[in-house]
Amino acid sequence: MNYKENQLAQERISVLGVGTWSMGGTNKFGLSYGNVEEQESIKAIHTLIKNGVNLIDTAPVYGADSASEKVVGMALQGGYREKVKIVTKFGNVNDPQTGKRVIDNSYDTIMKECEESLQRLQTDYIDYYLMHYPDPNVPIEETMRALNELKLAGKILHIGLSNPTQEIILEAEQYSQIEAIQLPYSMVNREQEELFKWCHNRGYFTMSYGSLGAGILSGAYRELPHFDEKDIRYTFYPFFKDPMFSRIQCLLKEMDKIAQIHHVPVSHIALNWVTQKDFISASLVGVANQDQAQENSQAFAFSLTDEEMLFLDQAIEKYL
Repeated sequence: MNYKENQLAQERISVLGVGTWSMGGTNKFGLSYGNVEEQESIKAIHTLIKNGVNLIDTAPVYGADSASEKVVGMALQGGYREKVKIVTKFGNVNDPQTGKRVIDNSYDTIMKECEESLQRLQTDYIDYYLMHYPDPNVPIEETMRALNELKLAGKILHIGLSNPTQEIILEAEQYSQIEAIQLPYSMVNREQEELFKWCHNRGYFTMSYGSLGAGILSGAYRELPHFDEKDIRYTFYPFFKDPMFSRIQCLLKEMDKIAQIHHVPVSHIALNWVTQKDFISASLVGVANQDQAQENSQAFAFSLTDEEMLFLDQAIEKYL
């Protein structure tokens, strides 16, 4: 397993992180990644940790009744907690009156959500506590005040932002020490590349999510799939519908060429491409079972050459 240094926190963190969105099953908004098995998820987490992964990302909104956080909490019992850094989030909540998703980054909500997350995760502290999305109705000063108090109390160790704009980051910096940023990034989604570079230059620990494009960069989908209409791969990602799906198939054929040279699955090409970008500290990847966990853990037994990185960059420009 490869590691990168988080200079602000002075920690070595694996370039591969466990993304646990899919482990939550169907969430409270009726969206899911399909069927998941709790015990299989726990075994997958254990496999990743045994292979050197020390970063686990979750959130209360992942799964009905915050199932993902509960699974992570169960998986980390028996001596596993001390081996990993936990990332979780706040503010992406369900309006009790309308049942619709709202963003609430108010002081009271944060303090309440943190206590609930600690209970579900069965831990005394959260390593990285992230604002899930910016809240236009709550001053960032109020949000940061809550996080500063939680950090002072030792309930969280590091403050981070997920899905922020540059403006939000600069404003948050006025009130708190921001140490981590999480944004989407992959070979099929480079919209946040410039913001990632900017964050890296400021010394932030940067986490990419959606690093395998919801699975399409694993090479497992060579024909247009037919997921349930509420499947997250339809509702959150644009990759499984044409014309995007067909364009990605052209990219996959180019990735196949590099995969054949190294005798590895195409997913290993996608993961190396992300983590070999110097502005990415860690790549969050979901797994459904032990086999996927084992395969992803082995992705860094080789490195792409500069020529191969250039070849892939050019293919992305050509087809996407």
